[in-house]
Amino acid sequence: MYDVEQIRGDFPLLAQMVNNKKVAYLDTAASAQKPACVLDKMSEIYRSAYANPHRGTYYFAEKITAEYENARKIVQEFINAADSREIVFTRNATEAINLVAATWGIKNLHAGDEILISEAEHHANLVPWQHICEITGARLVVFKVTDEGDFAAELFKQKLSAKTKLVAVTAMSNVLGTIFPIEKIVSAAHQNGAKVLIDACQFAVHHRIDVKKIDCDFLAFSAHKTYGPTGVGILYAKAQILESMPPYQFGGDMVDNVTYEKTTFAEIPARFEAGTPASVQAIGMGEALLYMQKIGLDNILHHELEMTEYMEEALNSVPHLRIIGQPQNRGGVFSFAVGKIHPQDLAFVLNKENVAIRIGHHCAQPIVNRMGYTSVARASLGLYTNKEDINSLYEALLKAEKFFREE
Repeated sequence: MYDVEQIRGDFPLLAQMVNNKKVAYLDTAASAQKPACVLDKMSEIYRSAYANPHRGTYYFAEKITAEYENARKIVQEFINAADSREIVFTRNATEAINLVAATWGIKNLHAGDEILISEAEHHANLVPWQHICEITGARLVVFKVTDEGDFAAELFKQKLSAKTKLVAVTAMSNVLGTIFPIEKIVSAAHQNGAKVLIDACQFAVHHRIDVKKIDCDFLAFSAHKTYGPTGVGILYAKAQILESMPPYQFGGDMVDNVTYEKTTFAEIPARFEAGTPASVQAIGMGEALLYMQKIGLDNILHHELEMTEYMEEALNSVPHLRIIGQPQNRGGVFSFAVGKIHPQDLAFVLNKENVAIRIGHHCAQPIVNRMGYTSVARASLGLYTNKEDINSLYEALLKAEKFFREE
């Protein structure tokens, strides 16, 4: 049985009172809270096993190296990769996508080639490809979603062509909550001879990932959204593709042999991890993924589906509130507008009621504009979200709607 109240007890921040009131944290899509086991693990490493990994033969260096590489294996198992060498630690998913763009992209894309993305991409899966197109002469092509925010296979296939060399698509929109059928997208792209990159930042929080089953060529997500620390993310890529890619950054620990005349580079994944790594953060990420697995990814999904349904009912009961996007297959992300209330004003009232949401274009300005807005409010769910959080949002929204209506 999923005991959300017991789970909430694992998160110290959720126990804090602000102005003698509980806080309803509904901003997990931006960054998730951290369970005590992650905080304790990182503190333990700093206190009793800190050193620079891969660089010493003394006790602390060997211990942190073992912990760091074990974290890589945890990630491998979490996404069911074939080999831990297919896991590259980066600063975040943004850097992971930039790594692919700056290495595989520059090497393999040429004038006349096309990169196909969806209309619903985060800037991190849009701007790097714009830049690579400027460098290589390739062309960025965008396939639309429906007016409801749904993936439409026919719109995707219309844009998929013999010129398409890469499809880069989110698995779950951070604005609309739309869950994209990534297996079908990958299959269609591969039949067309294109490689596929999946931005799994939102998807990894809620759903089981199996890269063997998906068969994607690249996949990226960040630790801070999967209940781990900031400062670390992962790039997954098939080993044979990684081995064909040149290094992204240059310096210590990514080399094999260095002379003044020539440098040769380390094997994968080390050649992509230049400099002192965020070792403690990577270890914290591993602990966070173990925490999710201990609860059970299927259990998390079942709970969040229940909360998603409850949230949708609550929001639809607020006068003049419009949920932005009505996809048939949605995750726990809800963008919305209430009448003519500016999102900044709405957030101000909600903050007074200790309800934490996000406002703005959520680093996905084109899709927000496409839906008819420049800024929207967004509430998002996590494994610790309960009905009390959603009830607090509902009551705060009613107060805001009434206040601005009477003003």
